[in-house]
Amino acid sequence: MRIVCIGGGPAGLYFALLMKALNPEHHIRVVERNRPYDTFGWGVVFSDATMENMRRWDAQTAADIEQAFNHWDDIEVIIQGRKMRTTGHGFVGIGRKRLLNILQARCEELGVELVFETDVDSDADYPDADLIVAADGVNSRIRVKYEAEFRPDMVMRPNRYIWLGTRKLYDAFTFDFRKTEHGWFQAHIYKFDDTTSTFIVETTEEVFRAHGLDKADQDQSIAFCEDLFAEVLDGARLETNARHLRGSAWLNFGRLICDRWSTFNGRSHVVLMGDAAHTAHFAIGSGTKLALEDAIELVNQFKILGDTADRIPAVLDAYEEVRRVDVARIQNAARNAMEWFEVVGERYCDTLEPEQFMYSLLTRSQRISHENLRLRDKEWLEGYERWFARRAGVEVADGSAPPPPMFTPFKLRGVTIPNRIVVSPMAVYSAEDGVPNDFHLVHLGARAMGGAGLVFGEMTCPSPDARITHGCLGLWNDRQAEAWRRVVDFVRQNSDARAGLQLGHAGRKGATQRPWEGGGDEPVEAGAWPLISASPIAYLPHSQTPRAMNREDMDRVKADFVRAARYGVEIGFDVLELHCAHGYLLASFLSPLTNLRTDEYGGSHENRARFPLEVFRAVREGWPQDKPVSVRISCHDWYPGGNTADDAVIFARLFKQAGADMIDCSSGQTLKGDKPVYGRLYQTPFSDRIRNEVGIPTVAVGAISEADHANSIIAAGRADLCAIARPHLADPSWTLHEAAKIGYGGLAWPKQYRTARGQYEANLARAAAGPK
Repeated sequence: MRIVCIGGGPAGLYFALLMKALNPEHHIRVVERNRPYDTFGWGVVFSDATMENMRRWDAQTAADIEQAFNHWDDIEVIIQGRKMRTTGHGFVGIGRKRLLNILQARCEELGVELVFETDVDSDADYPDADLIVAADGVNSRIRVKYEAEFRPDMVMRPNRYIWLGTRKLYDAFTFDFRKTEHGWFQAHIYKFDDTTSTFIVETTEEVFRAHGLDKADQDQSIAFCEDLFAEVLDGARLETNARHLRGSAWLNFGRLICDRWSTFNGRSHVVLMGDAAHTAHFAIGSGTKLALEDAIELVNQFKILGDTADRIPAVLDAYEEVRRVDVARIQNAARNAMEWFEVVGERYCDTLEPEQFMYSLLTRSQRISHENLRLRDKEWLEGYERWFARRAGVEVADGSAPPPPMFTPFKLRGVTIPNRIVVSPMAVYSAEDGVPNDFHLVHLGARAMGGAGLVFGEMTCPSPDARITHGCLGLWNDRQAEAWRRVVDFVRQNSDARAGLQLGHAGRKGATQRPWEGGGDEPVEAGAWPLISASPIAYLPHSQTPRAMNREDMDRVKADFVRAARYGVEIGFDVLELHCAHGYLLASFLSPLTNLRTDEYGGSHENRARFPLEVFRAVREGWPQDKPVSVRISCHDWYPGGNTADDAVIFARLFKQAGADMIDCSSGQTLKGDKPVYGRLYQTPFSDRIRNEVGIPTVAVGAISEADHANSIIAAGRADLCAIARPHLADPSWTLHEAAKIGYGGLAWPKQYRTARGQYEANLARAAAGPK
């Protein structure tokens, strides 16, 4: 085959040498616009997994790179006058120029044709090529030419950064956070050779402009950074190798995703590789890793499927299918880390104590979890767990084993929840006339005995017309209250759990069938009741259209909520939650998708929140002052024109001002056809933002399925409690079992079940040991 690689960066060079090594008969040319051994940038970071992959594919190149590597294990964080360090993180760095020199030399040795100082405008310059590899970077001209085929999605991120270097050597990957009169700057610093370290300075656009850096030239910007980071530089100077750039040396990162990575131009097949196809933020240092692994996988597919011209289409399809999964995983982690640094100043630097700030930084990508930190640096993590436990009021002696964060108590007003795990309100649709029965006693009682710190019943309705289905729980009469008291008394007498009452009104989503009767949200065939909502919008096209509420309706509904809350006080619930999420009645006022009103209850955020806040204030006034009230909101409608996280922050502030003690951060279910972006812990960022920007305790929900998830969330300050739903349906003793899985023995089992504990833990130990 005749192959042309446009771009002589890591992707193009490494693919060329691997492909030439696979079959020396291929004619491979690499065309680079820069001079030989010339490059922009300072150092790059590799992972151990990438190096192992490179050893398998070309041992000589890997050996040459490893000889030039600088290896370090430590991360050092400087914040608020504190300097903290942890070890076991295993980074390797190399100068970008040195890396390219090694790859260029290996290409020449294998017979790859290298062409320098040639600026390629079009793939049409190489009409005889069977395959053109567009490895020409994030500003790829080839990708732009075939934009309709590749369908790139480029988003310029808001932060500004400047990529510098210094002759000072650092023995740890160092993060330095500095506050100015206008806001925060952060430096990402790491050594990459025997004389030089990379020094990236980053800040927000607002802070960048407030300091006049948008008008500064390179020398002025460098002088500013030298002055700001003088302490960590300790007399060293900062340098740039980007003198060729015109204008400001401060850049914005572009996040790139392409729908397709290959096309056919009528003569040659064209494939994107490296930054031309996708970008990953420098916050986790994976751009070069992705480029090299792209090269490896493309060669691997030629090896598997055949390295002849007729096999190119199949190879490119397989290459993209395999790589897209791993690239998405890395990009998601990089996005999490990138977004952390974009908001670190306004969200974390001033609000988190230095110890928790460091934990949050270490776990920013969500690839590193609590137990992964234990593997890396057990001593540091146990020290942090000890600090966290003491902060939660647990006495832990120096040197003794601390409880994991999820098993520390949490206090709201006069109520202490014994641990951070919540049985989420989960509809089971098994009541008759709103009355809890033996099913609810067993269902909620089992989960309370299963170790959770707070147990909620499902959404409980304050009136018959507030129900979703005929099987929903209610609290509008004495009979229901007596049945509820039986459940709450059982929870209190047989566990340490606190009992939670969630009050909600179905609104436009009412009068539907139970899920197992005709599918979720389908209207009942008989026995429906009239529906009310913020506006007359049916939930399904064939659902009943609700009536827009008038003032009389609002007064009646508010009184119903107050009556139900008073019943809750008499029953003895510890925590009350007001349901303002998922498209139900109160949520229908908050979302612009379901609130089309033109009166004082529609339009602005304050107007849309007016009635939910009226209900909240009335309920709060009737609830004991020493007991907390939480509010569940949908933090994102996942639908065009709906509420987003920005709106959720505004509503959370309004509820906080009204006296809310906690925000339960869920999302979605406002309109049919919404498109949530699912994933592990996918709703936790909403909780994180509200907790640390609004300054109110939060509950994280959604795709939290193991102790490691909960410990990571709680320890990082992304939430104060974790609500577990489906895992608790599958396993009433989820909390006890997760404690056993992580080896925590401080959570008591019910005395009736203690004989089973040893057997359960022994089974776990046998499973961990593997087959004999």
